[in-house]
Amino acid sequence: MSDLSPLRSAPDLDFDPDDPDAPDALEAGLVAGPVTGEATGARPRGSIVGNRWFRWLHVYTSMVSLAVVLFFGVTGLTLNHPEWTFGDDVDRAAYSGTLPADYRTGDVVDFLVVSEFVRDEHDVSGRVSEHRLDGNEGTISYRAPGYAAELVFAVDSGAYTLDVEQQGFVGVINDLHKGRDAPGAWRWVIDISAVMLVLVALTGLGIQLLQRRRRLRAMVLATLGLALMVVLVFVAVA
Repeated sequence: MSDLSPLRSAPDLDFDPDDPDAPDALEAGLVAGPVTGEATGARPRGSIVGNRWFRWLHVYTSMVSLAVVLFFGVTGLTLNHPEWTFGDDVDRAAYSGTLPADYRTGDVVDFLVVSEFVRDEHDVSGRVSEHRLDGNEGTISYRAPGYAAELVFAVDSGAYTLDVEQQGFVGVINDLHKGRDAPGAWRWVIDISAVMLVLVALTGLGIQLLQRRRRLRAMVLATLGLALMVVLVFVAVA
């Protein structure tokens, strides 16, 4: 009986060779090929580590920013279709009256007294966005996401009118999307959300560029997407 050397067979590979979580043997290039027994070509260690970090960042930034992506995606649609109120119409109200006696000292109007009075009397909310005097007329404007109130009063008599406009839930979230009349804390939310979305996009691109088999296709699709975006922007502003 002849002395035949046993054939080396390749192990069953039930994982993606480009998967950064593949076994260390594969990462080190020690897995035998199916016929020759030669080690398969392995990616450089730096590529494997970079891929692992890109995947880690992509997964966790995606999870952290999931609610943000949903919020800005939905409100992007409602902003683009203002007729989508879902029956949540704008509430408008008008009030009139006379300011209390201490709203001014001589010819000097105490805007703080005036503002606190209308807040207590008519449950006005929002922050004061503007206040001014123009001859015998004084005005105070209040703004918040989905909310606007305008007070106009006569300096000499204290007689005033107050117009209040309260939008529905859709109007509120639309203003939040734009950052309109939002408090400073919400502006931080927008900035942080923007950074998270940039990280999601860049890490997703990085993952594709580190995949040998997908790199060319990823670059072609990314280039096409960029070109399409440039065309759309040009058409929108032309």
